[in-house]
Amino acid sequence: MSDSSNDPKGKPVSRRSFLHTTSSAVVGGSILGALPIERIAFADHHKDTLKLALIGCGGRGTGAANQALNTEGSVKLVAMADAFQHRLDSSLKNLKQQHPDSVDVPADRQFTGLDAYKKAIQEADVVILTTPPGFRPMQFEEAVRQGKNIFMEKPVAVDAPGIRRVLAAGEEAKRKGLKVGVGLQRHHHKGYIETVDRLKNGAIGDIVSMRCYWNGGGVWTRSRESLARTLGREPTEMEYQVNNWYYFVWTCGDHIVEQHIHNIDVINWIKGAYPVSAQGMGGREVRTGNEHGQIFDHHFVEFEYADGSRMYSQCRHIRGCWSNVSEHVTGTKGHADVSGKKIWGEHAWQFGPWSFSGNAKNPYQQEHDDLFHAIRNDIPFNEVEYGAKSTMTAIYGRMCTYSGKKITWDEAFNSDLDHSPESYQWDAQPPVLPNDEGRYPVPVPGETAAL
Repeated sequence: MSDSSNDPKGKPVSRRSFLHTTSSAVVGGSILGALPIERIAFADHHKDTLKLALIGCGGRGTGAANQALNTEGSVKLVAMADAFQHRLDSSLKNLKQQHPDSVDVPADRQFTGLDAYKKAIQEADVVILTTPPGFRPMQFEEAVRQGKNIFMEKPVAVDAPGIRRVLAAGEEAKRKGLKVGVGLQRHHHKGYIETVDRLKNGAIGDIVSMRCYWNGGGVWTRSRESLARTLGREPTEMEYQVNNWYYFVWTCGDHIVEQHIHNIDVINWIKGAYPVSAQGMGGREVRTGNEHGQIFDHHFVEFEYADGSRMYSQCRHIRGCWSNVSEHVTGTKGHADVSGKKIWGEHAWQFGPWSFSGNAKNPYQQEHDDLFHAIRNDIPFNEVEYGAKSTMTAIYGRMCTYSGKKITWDEAFNSDLDHSPESYQWDAQPPVLPNDEGRYPVPVPGETAAL
């Protein structure tokens, strides 16, 4: 992001040295309040115009910035940061076309490289964090340090140490009165809200079984060759992995974390709890090319909650198979299609199912409307806990499928298995490297460490 990330003379940021000096402080949140007061520019909730910085200029980031600029009141995009200039350029062009009067990002407020986020955050009152999720914990910490209001996309981390960092930063954000939204937009959809409320109030009795799915054909891949053409040179291994980020655990967390978190989160929301034990299976059946890095193409996890109820979680990225993205629950007095906003309760045989019949705004827009309303009116707003713990539930599932082991929540949450790189430099080595044939190490159930 800043020039120092490309400068071999620049001092690298070492994960190991950072964790050595800050691990105990991060757990307690104290490190976030340790900066001199002059370094922290708290956002002014009552400004007529809120200044916005976009960190991560891909499709989701561009969409989130567009939604922030569509909220009520004056908002101006004043800074942007991305690992790559070409992604920033594309996003800026798109946003200028949609909001010609609300986008003011001259060249000196465009930042590129792996530490660009720090400079962009300084320019704003509100920051949008939409980089690959492996970068989320350190970027969230920085935004909290600088006293900014924050929208961060899900998932919020890719491993348990990252989750603990996010939770600590979330507590510091509360102490500072900062507003934090997390991109689990179903919590802002009127149909979901009413359906979940009815279920939590006993519409189908005690909920005893849950199932959820994110089955589809998969997402894009980005080749080393296409990046070389864009850069006009061969990319470093770090550049390649950051660009093709979906296929590496340290950047993405696997698709059970990056996508299926939405469905897992809905079940946690309904239960008002998180699983206490889990076991599962998964693997790579068809998505096995070098460009597919190291992640699986299917996962199945059985999560058990403290009351004995179970969630059956299924996600798949295989074309030509049954596709479904949904959540369902069964209770002692009925069942519900939560994603369909329909409930077959105790008297459904007589009256038919209840179904949501109201109007609901696009939840991607609604989540920004709600966050910016809280910022302008200084209303408490902090979605970090459920965002982090639902992310942890998905990470927990991946730990089970990669290892083939049955694991408790406490074991998973307290794991020290850290997937982040030693250094965030373009010429540094990422956590995984290809062999001579360009293939990456893939988890093997029964052999891969669980914790």
